[in-house]
Amino acid sequence: MKTTETKQPTELTELLNETSIFEWIKNSADALNLQTFVIGGFVRDFLLKRKKEIKDIDIVCIGSGITLAKHVAKSYGKANNIFVNVSIFKRFGTAMITLEDQQTKQKIEVEFVGARKESYDFDSRKPTVEEGTLEDDQKRRDFTINALAVSLNEETYGNFLDPFDGLKDLRKKIIRTPLAPEKTFSDDPLRMLRAVRFASQLGFDIEVNTFEALSTQKERIKIISQERITTELNKIILSNPPSYGFKLLYQCGLLKLIFSEMTDLHGVEYIDGKGHKDNFYHTLQVLDNVAKVSDDLWLRWAAILHDIAKPATKRFHPKAGWTFHGHEDKGARMTPYIFKKLRLPLDAKMRFVQKLVRLHLRPIALVKKTITDSAIRRLLFEAGEDTESLMALCRADITSKDHNRVQRYLQNFDKVEKRMAEVEEKDQLRTFQPVIDGETIMKTFNLKPSAEVGKIKIAIREAILEGEIRNEYEEAFNFMIKEGNKLGLKEVS
Repeated sequence: MKTTETKQPTELTELLNETSIFEWIKNSADALNLQTFVIGGFVRDFLLKRKKEIKDIDIVCIGSGITLAKHVAKSYGKANNIFVNVSIFKRFGTAMITLEDQQTKQKIEVEFVGARKESYDFDSRKPTVEEGTLEDDQKRRDFTINALAVSLNEETYGNFLDPFDGLKDLRKKIIRTPLAPEKTFSDDPLRMLRAVRFASQLGFDIEVNTFEALSTQKERIKIISQERITTELNKIILSNPPSYGFKLLYQCGLLKLIFSEMTDLHGVEYIDGKGHKDNFYHTLQVLDNVAKVSDDLWLRWAAILHDIAKPATKRFHPKAGWTFHGHEDKGARMTPYIFKKLRLPLDAKMRFVQKLVRLHLRPIALVKKTITDSAIRRLLFEAGEDTESLMALCRADITSKDHNRVQRYLQNFDKVEKRMAEVEEKDQLRTFQPVIDGETIMKTFNLKPSAEVGKIKIAIREAILEGEIRNEYEEAFNFMIKEGNKLGLKEVS
C-alpha cells in the first residue's frame, strides 16, 4: 500500500493555510503524540474547489479521537475566552465540536474519531469495530475519492496519503470503491445510494465494476431503514440535474425497490399504432426544468409526483387514443400515501406538494380557452400563496419536442400570468376570506353548527368567485339573507 502521492497537489498547502482550525488540531495532536489526519469529504471538496460545500471536517487519529477532541476544544476555548462544547458518542468512539475559523469566520463542525477497522454480519449494516491503522480506516471508506487523507502533525504536515488512487479518480470524475465493490455494498448497502448520489451531485461516472455491483447487490438495500434511504434520495433530488441520479437508479434496478411508483411510469404502450409519451422520462424532464429555476426540495417533489397517477388512470379509446382522465386528482390522493411510505413529513410540505399535483392542469386549461375572471379567481383562490410555485411547475410541464409548440404555450402562460396579476391586484384573492364567516351566519339566523351554515358559506364564496357580488360586508350580508331565506331561515332581529 502506497502512502503518498508522487505528485502531491499544490492545493493542499492552500487547504491547510486557509483554514486556521488545522493549526489548533496540529498543536493538540503533537501535544498528545497522536498521529492525526484530515480525511474524506473535506479534502475531496477542497480539491474540487467546492469550498461553499464544506461545512464539516472529519479528523482521524491513531488513538482516541475523543481525547483529541477534548484537547482541541479546551485549548481553542481558552485562547479565545469561550466555552467549546464537546459532544461525545462513546458507542461509536467519536466526538464532535463546532469551531469558528478565525480567518473565514465560518462555523464548521469537526468530528474526531480513532482509526478503526470494521467487519460486518450479513444481516446488519452495523459493523463490529476495533482499533486500527490509518490504512485500515481508509479501507473502510466507501469510495476512493473519500479515502484521501492529509497529515496534520508537525513533522509530516501536509503529506498526502492516497492508497487507492483517489486523486486520479477525482480528476477522471469516477466513482469507485477502494475494495471489491460487491463486498463494499454488501457490508453497507446504503453505499449503493451514496454512489448514485455522489455521481449525481458531482457529475461523475460510476466505474463499470462498481456499477455492476449496484445491480448484483441491489436486494441488500432492503436492510436499510426507510429514513436513511429517503435522506439519500432527497440529496439526489437536490442535485443538478437530478434526472441523472434517477436514471442511474433505474438502470441498476434500485429505483424499483425504493420507489416503485416512479418506475411504474416507465414505458410506452401501443394499440392500433397509437402510443403515449413515456411518462418516466417526461417526469424527469419536468424535474430538470423545475431544478433550473428553483432549489426548493418540495417543488421538485411536486414535479416528481405531478403525473404519478397516470399508470392507474390510463385508458385507450379508439377515437381519442390514450387518456389519463383524473390523474391529477388521483395523484393528489396518492401523495399522502407516498409521503408516509417514504417517511417524508406529513405536514405543510406534504400539503404543498399535494396542492400542486391536484392543480397542475388548471393553468394549462386556461391557456386553451378564453380566460374569464371567474376562472382566474378560482385558480388564485385555490393556489393562494403557492401560485408562483404552481406556475413554475406548469411551465416546466411543457416538454414537447416541437420547439414552436413549447414557445406558443409559454407565451400563452405569459398572458395568463398577466391576467392573474390584474385580477389579484383587484380582488386580493391569495389571502381571500369571505367577509361573512360562520359565526355571523349562526348569529344572524340563530343557528348552531349545521349543514345549513355550510351551505350558506359555500354559496357566499361561490358568488364572490363568480363575480356575482363583491367581497364587501353589506353586499355579502344581503346575499347571505337571500340564501338563508331559500333554506327557510329567517333573520333574528
